[in-house]
Amino acid sequence: MVLRILDRFEEILLSFLIASAVVLIFVAVAHRYSIGVAADFLSWTRANNYPELQVYARSIFRWLASINLTWAQEACIYLFVWMAKFGAAYGVRIGIHVGVDVLVERMSPKNQRLMIIIAFLACILFTGIVAWIGADFVWHISKTGQISADLEMPMWIVYLAVPLGSALMCFRFVQAMWLYLTTGTIVHHDHGHVDGMEEAEEFR
Repeated sequence: MVLRILDRFEEILLSFLIASAVVLIFVAVAHRYSIGVAADFLSWTRANNYPELQVYARSIFRWLASINLTWAQEACIYLFVWMAKFGAAYGVRIGIHVGVDVLVERMSPKNQRLMIIIAFLACILFTGIVAWIGADFVWHISKTGQISADLEMPMWIVYLAVPLGSALMCFRFVQAMWLYLTTGTIVHHDHGHVDGMEEAEEFR
């Protein structure tokens, strides 16, 4: 039950981060383009001597210019940082990470099992160390009161993605190793599979 909630939370978080970044980028680009169009329209009304349209164009330009979206780029960068860290953990869960197994496949079954376990332990150790160092770094950053340039939010919140994402990734590696030890199965994602195709085939 707890694992199911964690899996669902992971999926919802990634969906929220992706959707937020896409919407924010779209709004920022549309806003920047709109200011350019409004400026061109204002120049056109001046060149063609349309006083009434000039007042209208000036009001539109001032309204668009008053909207401050300078923080959008920084926010998108932070969203992608969080997306990358938790996306890596999600990748471990569904087995989508690329692995080189040319040498392992040539070994005997006993040596294959040993090498796979060593690989899992190395991944667990590495992600665990990154989570530990990241947590220590976040702790020290929180004491400095450092804030971001545009959003003016505490930087420890931004850096929190490193220990949290790495800890979740470490947990996913533990899950994957336990699955292998108990069933002999390694989580593997079929890269040729497209989600939703089964349902589409049923309606044909």
